[in-house]
This record gives sequence, structure tokens and C-alpha cells, in this order.
Amino acid sequence: MALQVSLQALKAFEAAARRGSFKLAAEELSLTPTAISHHVSNLESRLNVNLFHRRGRRISLSGAGLKLAQALSDGFRIIDNALDELMEAGSSVRVTTTSSLAAMVLIPYQHQFEEANPDISVEISTGEAVDSQSYIIPVRFGDASVTDGANILSHELFDVFGAYEMASPNWSEDTITLFTTEWKNKALPDPPLEAWLKVNGLDRSQFKVKKFDQEFFGIQEAVLGNGLVFCSTTLTKGLVEANRLKQFGTRSVDSGLCYYVPNRAGYETKSAFRFLSWLESVLNR
Repeated sequence: MALQVSLQALKAFEAAARRGSFKLAAEELSLTPTAISHHVSNLESRLNVNLFHRRGRRISLSGAGLKLAQALSDGFRIIDNALDELMEAGSSVRVTTTSSLAAMVLIPYQHQFEEANPDISVEISTGEAVDSQSYIIPVRFGDASVTDGANILSHELFDVFGAYEMASPNWSEDTITLFTTEWKNKALPDPPLEAWLKVNGLDRSQFKVKKFDQEFFGIQEAVLGNGLVFCSTTLTKGLVEANRLKQFGTRSVDSGLCYYVPNRAGYETKSAFRFLSWLESVLNR
């Protein structure tokens, strides 16, 4: 059975061992030297071992004291680091995601979250590594068919968009430049261009298809009037609302793709919960 000892006694001993003085330990812990001495004496009594060699007012660690001091120092440092991380988790959110979602949604709308939650700071970066720290949230783009539904933030629809000033295409006569995406991750379903053509009664031969490896490259080409873009409706909502892009009355199609957070339920801090709730509402607005 584990020996029950006072945390205050352990703190008093660790401070005295580290500072080499009951007086200095007392100043650090806002106690009296006598209180430090009593805590250490009680600890020695419980352990049935001398932790210090005492020569008048001078003290030095015994072999047993050195072993305990090293263990306590390591233990308190681990506890302090854990507390620091939890405090940061309560006031910070760091999001890692795709370049397209960061550029087209998260960064443009970040100010809305921060205005509503001034006590939480948000940092957004791009990358695919999943970090285990509780305040780092990986928002990933994936295949909805193999993703746990509890982790999904939004299912992605795809459609065609063009510059706001562009006239509606003559689908039957014009040869239309169409930008789309070829994913770097070959495990992802392709953008559902064939499904979109079929549901809208169009033929691929009517289009000159050009591909990028990031959706926002094609979106920028469309904004500049260099062609149409076939992409996620999530990424273009802000530009449509700002009259930078528009749709042409075509029907959107399900892509089988989604944005999700691995182990979403594991992000238990209030800051993470508030951010994920906000992000889900933005992606599905």
C-alpha cells in the first residue's frame, strides 16, 4: 500500500533541497523556516529516513534525500508543464488545415469568431500532421465514406462558378475553359465532374479542362475571369456573397468528400468546443 504523505511536506522538502536552505525555502513558499523544518521532520518520520544531514543551521542532502529530491523535481516540473498546457488550451486554439480552406474560409472569417470570443486567440496554419496537443485542432479534407460520421463537420457539394461580371455561358455552343482540381492525395475521390455534367445535361467535349492541385488556384482564375471553376460550394460562399463569383443556375452535386476533425469528441476544452461549434456553423451556413 502506498504511503500517504502531505503534498505540502513534499513541496517544503523539494524547495529546501533545491535552495539548500530552510530559510530560502520558507521565503519561496511564504512560510516560516520553522514550518519548513516541521514539514521536513514529519516527512522524515513518515518515511523513517533522514533526508538531510544537519550541521547547525547548515543542511545537505543525504543519499535518500538526493533520490527523493530528484524524483520530486521531475514530478513537479511535469505537473507545472501540464498546467501550463491546460491554461494555454483554455485560451488558445491552433488550427491546422488545407491551404484552400485556410485561404477561402478560415482566415476571411476568423475575425467573426474572435469578435464573439475575445478571450480566445486563434492561430491558423496549413499542414497535414495531426498534433496530440489539446489546443491544436486538425481540420482535414477526406473521403466521407470512410470517415466516422461523428467527426464530420460538413459534406461537400460541387458546382461551377464564374466571375460576377461574366455573362452566362452558352453551354451548347461555346468551348468553355473549366478549372478543376487533381488532388495530391490520390486516395481521395476525384472531383465529381462527370456526375455534374450528367445531372446538368452537358458533355465533357464542351469544356477545355485545366487542373490544379489546390482548389483555390482554380477559384482565383475564375475570379479573374479566365474561365469557370468546378469546386466546392463551401469555398466559394464568401466570394458569392461579396459579388466576386456567381453560379449559373446549374445543379450542385455531392462529391463524397467532407471536412472533418479526427477524434472530434476528444477536444474537450471550452475553447475547442466553441471553435468547432462555430466552424461547423460557418461551413454549413
